[in-house]
Amino acid sequence: MSSKILIIGACGQIGSELTYKLRALHGDDNVIASDISYNNLDIVNSGIFEIVDAMDYKSVKVCIEKHNVDTVYLMAAMLSATGEKYPMKAWDLNMTSLFHVLDLAKAKFIKKVFWPSSIAVFGPTTPKEDTPQYTTMEPSTVYGITKQVGERWCEYYNEKYDVDVRSIRYPGIISWKTLPGGGTTDYAVEIYHEALKNKEYDCFLSKDTALPMLYMDDAIKATVDIMSADADAIKIRSSYNLAGISFTPEEIAASIKKHIPEFKISYTPDFRQQIANSWPQSIDDTMAQKHWNWKHSFDLEAITEEMLKQLKPKY
Repeated sequence: MSSKILIIGACGQIGSELTYKLRALHGDDNVIASDISYNNLDIVNSGIFEIVDAMDYKSVKVCIEKHNVDTVYLMAAMLSATGEKYPMKAWDLNMTSLFHVLDLAKAKFIKKVFWPSSIAVFGPTTPKEDTPQYTTMEPSTVYGITKQVGERWCEYYNEKYDVDVRSIRYPGIISWKTLPGGGTTDYAVEIYHEALKNKEYDCFLSKDTALPMLYMDDAIKATVDIMSADADAIKIRSSYNLAGISFTPEEIAASIKKHIPEFKISYTPDFRQQIANSWPQSIDDTMAQKHWNWKHSFDLEAITEEMLKQLKPKY
């Protein structure tokens, strides 16, 4: 019998692209997309879709049993900037949904779990350059706190109950297909839209704020790669560091100017600047490279070229 996959939070920025990729790999009938509402009709209409509330254990369990699901990708979460506005909601959603899935795996309803962590687990006291896999983690955002705690629980469930849970710490993710969802690295997507639409962009981070970034295709590739690796190869069950490239708003603007010379950028840092200041500027992902052969493909020039090419018809 072919294995069935459930994506919880399939309508989000990463969830939607992951859904298309997994359907291409495993067949439309073997990948069930789910979310709390029908807010992404492309996903809803592209294959099997279920309304699932990640906060409701029964809702998740019923869907898993109905479709004989054995692998769950839990992509539902409240992100960093939104989480600062609604701290308790972010805590509840991010933690409760994880416990539901880990408990279902512990009870053997599912065999394998993917749960994304984030560079938000790091904080102001973490080394900024080439942040190592094992280091000081004192996150200063609600989102980061939920991700750090989540990592501890993933490792705990793996050690105590042999739950096959796998995780990567996503950096900022850049995609042309979906609009950003309330994160601190959103500027790196907005800037391309504004460059094409208005030839100018007012950035909410200062010009020299370097952050680790990854093009969406690379993020999806990493997610698929870690999940298809042999269980023995996955030596870290909290979450793997993942790096693509690091750049500043000034550098991304310069790469856009090569294609749109009249593009102008201004800077008005807001509350997200403080969040960005607490995060690493570059990440060491040697462990991911060593354990499951991770490697990124897109550099900044390639990202800019692809983003402008794909978004141009829209404007």
